[in-house]
Amino acid sequence: MGDNGHDSDTVTLTIDGLEVTVPKGTTILQAAEALGNRIPHYCYHPGLSAPAQCRLCLVEVEGAPKLAPSCVTDAQDGQVVHTESESAKGMRQGVLEFYLANHPLDCPICDQSGECKLQDYVFEEGRKHGRSREPKRVFGRDDFGGDVLFYGDRCVMCTRCVRFMDEMAQDPRLTVVERGNRSIIDTFFEEGVEGSPYSGNIVDICPVGALVSKDFLHKARAWDLDHTPSICPNCSQGCNIDLHTRDNLVQRLKPRPNLDVNEYWMCDYGRHRYEWMNRGDRIEVPLVRRDDGHEATDWPGVLEPLLESLREGKGPVRAVASPFVSNEALAALASLVEALGGGEIVFRSARADTEIPLPGFPKLTRRHDLVPNRRGAEILGMTRVGSDDGSSGLDELADHRGTLLVLGDELADLGPDFGARASLYLYLGSHPTPAATAADFVLPITTHAEEEGTFTNYEGRVQRFWPALQGPGAARPAWLPLSLLAARMEGTRSPSRVDEAFLRAGELAPEFRGLAYESIGTRGALVNEPAVLPEG
Repeated sequence: MGDNGHDSDTVTLTIDGLEVTVPKGTTILQAAEALGNRIPHYCYHPGLSAPAQCRLCLVEVEGAPKLAPSCVTDAQDGQVVHTESESAKGMRQGVLEFYLANHPLDCPICDQSGECKLQDYVFEEGRKHGRSREPKRVFGRDDFGGDVLFYGDRCVMCTRCVRFMDEMAQDPRLTVVERGNRSIIDTFFEEGVEGSPYSGNIVDICPVGALVSKDFLHKARAWDLDHTPSICPNCSQGCNIDLHTRDNLVQRLKPRPNLDVNEYWMCDYGRHRYEWMNRGDRIEVPLVRRDDGHEATDWPGVLEPLLESLREGKGPVRAVASPFVSNEALAALASLVEALGGGEIVFRSARADTEIPLPGFPKLTRRHDLVPNRRGAEILGMTRVGSDDGSSGLDELADHRGTLLVLGDELADLGPDFGARASLYLYLGSHPTPAATAADFVLPITTHAEEEGTFTNYEGRVQRFWPALQGPGAARPAWLPLSLLAARMEGTRSPSRVDEAFLRAGELAPEFRGLAYESIGTRGALVNEPAVLPEG
């Protein structure tokens, strides 16, 4: 124990009259955040080094000869810190005035407007009127390559972008040129950031509108966007993201901090693959095949004849699942196959030739598997088939003569005669596909952007996602009709909530057993390692 009665690994200080105890090595800025006091800052970012150059986070420490930069000053036992003293506020006001001396009045057309820290800080405590009589500097717009545009007039020289490329991407393509008020961020010659697989993160961490995304340019105002926590579905890393939506469309993806998975970052491969979530061609109502094609019906109109056909027993059961659907949907499919007497379930997934790690945080990697839930499918006993481009592998199933179930796979490489010889062919999908032409029953299901559920990433971390879009028509989460069919076949109660559907996965696989939505939370939870019992 230390002399102050606290653990020797912690320090206790007072910030704006409130006492706080934090681990040794914690900065004053971080200690203030632990109290809910966010000291204004620009150059500091928790995932990067702190150069203490923006001078906006200066605070008064009693006994110190001058104001201290809180982002690099360690908290000490007995410190008394004032973030709102006249000297600290006066310094911040002066720094903000310098920033505004050359900053253009771009707020009405700037993509950062509404989530810009310069707007927030100046509104809260900036000068009411500017005093500069000199003309503002003009640097104009520069194309940094890839998806990144640079507006030099708006830059406040926090250098976050330079430090990200140096420290995290370890691909130094940006630098500061010139000195003083002529300083500007620039690329090396004509190289730019094009081809750098993580360069989109410099747009995320820019605190003003200096770096913007070409894809999002003038697409929507920040205050019009709804933010929904989700999981990136574009590889098995399972990056935590937010879906930014407007008018029932995904407008962009942004990384959501999770130090166990992706820290504060995501790769450009995942960031730019979201337009499929906005596809307008959807299966909106249940369909039943008649002599002259499919006839639209409602859920009671499809489930009753489907259940009757399943009870008749239409021969051996084979199933195809997609690793883009949730653990709950996969478990419901496995339950239905089990209720029908058992059978093989296969899935297909595309694989990249190489993995692409983020050198500064190598746990974040664009993985070989370009699907979000391969691990969940394998845990539930499903087998991968096909080639690395996610095609083929279903030739035998195409001519299957028993019961054929397909969940989520559009079967894009297969024609309209797929499943034509099956005695019962049930297709559950979100988008129309020729391979469902011969299906006896077609059930409309939602995508992960329209429902709540979980994926299991490459390391066995079960992670939740939430609905950001309204599903079309009568589309429902796949686990709902599959669970209902399985329960009716077995004479048991069907789950009515997604957390109950997840518990069914625990009944099927010991890896999921004991996990519940409450324990998974927004950070995820690792699956259990199944016990291996000795023989004999």
